Amino acid sequence: MTDSNDTGPAEPVEILLAEDEPSDADLCMRALQRKNVANHVVWVKDGAEALDFLFARGSHAGRAHADRPRLLLLDIKMPRVDGFEVLRQLRADERFATMPVVIMTSSAEERDIVQGYDLGVNSYVPKPVDFTSFQRAVEEVGQYWMLLNKAPRTIAVP
Repeated sequence: MTDSNDTGPAEPVEILLAEDEPSDADLCMRALQRKNVANHVVWVKDGAEALDFLFARGSHAGRAHADRPRLLLLDIKMPRVDGFEVLRQLRADERFATMPVVIMTSSAEERDIVQGYDLGVNSYVPKPVDFTSFQRAVEEVGQYWMLLNKAPRTIAVP
């Protein structure tokens, strides 16, 4: 589990976590590690950094563009670029049209849920307020998308 500034050896990224709140990011990474659902999680702190990572530009320009994450856990209320704009840009690019994206956010507002699904999110999970419920939600999301869900072995990346 690393944050995006880690310069360790390149490993395929299994989960990209886009979360501006450090305590929520830490809790997510610990919950995923505890259930052994992902070996390599990268944490980015806002939507602009998430887009740079995914499109291999800016500080992530040296990253292999074809090495896309198996899952994006995306907060919607982030600085610089919000999660909806991240989702909008991903779904507009055929390389990311089918990449699983789960919104995990503090908002349970119907308009946010509708907007997320209109933009092509695969799942919308409001963050539970208490620690134990939040941890359990992350574990279940991780287990489903990384272990239970069956994705194609390869997805054409032009």
